Amino acid sequence: MTIVPKLASKLQRRDEEPNIELAQELVKDHNLEGIKEVIQNLSNKDKGIQQDCIKVAYEIGEVKSELISEFALTFINLLKSRNNRLVWGAMTVLSTIATVSSTIMMEHLETIFSTMKTGSVITVDKGVLTLAKLASASKENNERIFPFLLHHLETCRFKELPQHAESTLIASNNDNKEAFLTVLKRRENELTAPQLKRIKKIYKVLGLDE
Repeated sequence: MTIVPKLASKLQRRDEEPNIELAQELVKDHNLEGIKEVIQNLSNKDKGIQQDCIKVAYEIGEVKSELISEFALTFINLLKSRNNRLVWGAMTVLSTIATVSSTIMMEHLETIFSTMKTGSVITVDKGVLTLAKLASASKENNERIFPFLLHHLETCRFKELPQHAESTLIASNNDNKEAFLTVLKRRENELTAPQLKRIKKIYKVLGLDE
C-alpha cells in the first residue's frame, strides 16, 4: 500500500500528527520500500505531499538515522530548492544523519556552507548542528569546519549565540577549545543574564572555572 494516503495533507489535516505516526510505523516495521516512497515523493508535483514527506523523513532520521542515510545526496540537493520548507527540512534531516553519512556530506560541504549563509533561522540552527556533528567525525573534518563555525559564532545574532555555541560544543576538542572560548568571552557583554548562564555552562564543560 502506498504511503501517500496516510500523509497529513491527504487526510485534510493541518497538524503533523499523521506524518509523525507514519514515520513511527515505517521505523517500527523496518519498511524500506515505504521509506523509498517517502524519498521519491519529495519531488512530487504536489507541494503538500513534498512537505509532508520531508517531515516524515526527519522524524525517521531522529529515531533511526541509518534507515535514511543512503539518501544523503537527495537531501543535500534539496538545500538548493526554492521551497524554504524543503530547505530547512532537508537541513534538519542532514543534522540527524551527519555522523553516519559524513563522507558524502563532506564532498558537498560547500553546499552546506552556502545554504547556511543565506538560509532561514531554522536552516541556520540545523546547519550549525549538522556542521558540528560532521566536524566531530574526524580530525580532518574538524580542521575544515571548525573555523567556519567560529566565524559564525563571531557574527551571528546575540540571541542565537547560546544555542549555536551549544551545538558547536559537539565539535570542540583540545586543539580548538581555546579559540572557541575566546570567541564566546568576546561576546559576553552582548548577552542577557539567562543567555550568559547558558554560555557559562559551556565553560564548565570545557573545564574553565568561572
